Amino acid sequence: MAAAAQSQSLWTPRHNPWAVALTVTLATFMEVLDTSIANVSLPHIASNLSASQEESTWILTSYLVSNAIILPMSAWLQRLLGRKRFYMTCVALFTCSSFLCGLAPSLGMLVLFRVMQGVGGGGLQPSEQAILADTFSPEKRGVAFSVYGMAVVVAPALGPTLGGWITDNFSWRWIFYINVPIGIISLLLTSRMVEDPPYLKKIRAQGRQKIDYLGLSLLVLAIGCLQMVLDKGQESDWFHSTWITAALMVAVYAFLAWVVWEWFHPEPIVDVRLFKNRNFATAMFFTFVLGTVLFGTTVVIPQFLQLLLGYPAEKAGQAMAGGGLAMLVMMPIAGQLVSRVDPRAMMSVGFLSTAAALYFMVTHISLQMDFATAAMLRTYQAIGLPFIFLPSNTLAYIGIPREKGNQIAAMNSFIRNIGGSIGIAVISSQLTRQIAKHQSYLVAHATPGNGPFVQMADGMGQMLANRGVAAPMRQAYGRISGLIAGQATTLAYIDIVSILALVVVCLAPFVLIMRRPKRAPAGPVGH
Repeated sequence: MAAAAQSQSLWTPRHNPWAVALTVTLATFMEVLDTSIANVSLPHIASNLSASQEESTWILTSYLVSNAIILPMSAWLQRLLGRKRFYMTCVALFTCSSFLCGLAPSLGMLVLFRVMQGVGGGGLQPSEQAILADTFSPEKRGVAFSVYGMAVVVAPALGPTLGGWITDNFSWRWIFYINVPIGIISLLLTSRMVEDPPYLKKIRAQGRQKIDYLGLSLLVLAIGCLQMVLDKGQESDWFHSTWITAALMVAVYAFLAWVVWEWFHPEPIVDVRLFKNRNFATAMFFTFVLGTVLFGTTVVIPQFLQLLLGYPAEKAGQAMAGGGLAMLVMMPIAGQLVSRVDPRAMMSVGFLSTAAALYFMVTHISLQMDFATAAMLRTYQAIGLPFIFLPSNTLAYIGIPREKGNQIAAMNSFIRNIGGSIGIAVISSQLTRQIAKHQSYLVAHATPGNGPFVQMADGMGQMLANRGVAAPMRQAYGRISGLIAGQATTLAYIDIVSILALVVVCLAPFVLIMRRPKRAPAGPVGH
């Protein structure tokens, strides 16, 4: 038994590990890119398919729901089907459904194909993480995860820019068609490069696993209801809506029932008992926060640039591209450092750097901000992210048996996406509330008894009268109203980013909860 365990721990793939890493990263990059590339194309899609703007958002939400449902199940499906077979099935499904999305004749058909696309895409990220964890030795995992990290964080930054360019110069259908050749290349490379490690083959040889129908049903119900609440809560006025309240209650009770069921099930879909491991639980918490901040600011910055500064969608996407470039530079550096220094120290540096970048954002957001400053907002924030992302991934595997690597990878992707969904929903809701609060405060000072206000209105009215504008004082009051709305919205964005900065800086000391890895790992577990 000991000899077998030692043989398993020393297993290495037949092909070059970096060739394997690049092979699986190709499909993951394609999938992550697709989560953001359609955002700027929604108006064109809605117009072409005779749908309203509200209806067109189902193109995004349908993908997110199906993607979120499949993520936590991917580890179980890998054991059931074999990792390589499951991964290739996901790539094939994602590629075929992308082609069908491009052909979709109506909004209903497009939503259906996006659901299929989300199912295929949901299994790619955790499968790649598990493949990398088994392909590379523990001391080299940090560098390997840096390749995966570049795909995960660079793709969303490039998505809006690429999507806007394709839509403006070709057609929105080509944002889906471009996945087809990439998917075919990925399938060909995967069939030659990727292989299942011995322990997975042994698990499959033991016999077909029983399907946990109740656990599967509870998971689908909980995630589906939660995603609907997050996607539609703001426009339905949250808990003032009966169906939003009911959906949240169903999600909470289904989730609690699922946790209890999975805890005692002999062959659970998700091994929730892994949360008893201190490193794993802490890493998942950090992943949740990272997802909230990363996805939240990905929404906040483009919104501010488009709504208040008047940037077109493509230029707003270009302002985000600097973050992708920063990640390309910093990921390899963080990958080299994670195996040489204490990963906990790296995470503290990452949290402090990200908090400082958010503080820079707070001090520079204004209606007079130029494009260069807007681009640096995202660039500075991205510099510290690899120092959180890579050490967290590495530390999550400490003390976990190698055969549980699939579970870690699946939960990591799932929790990051859920954190992002919750973050976007909370930030959007709080942004609306803060705008209303600041607007009420500013309007209260815009009265005939306020000297500066009267002076501004008279001066603006006189200027408009000199230019021959009809009803100059009415025009002046209208322009002042617009200025108040813009200032209120700017202050609301500053409030939101300030809260994010405070949350991130408070996380720095909590890295000491985690255990650092041993320098010379031995045995079947990954230390």
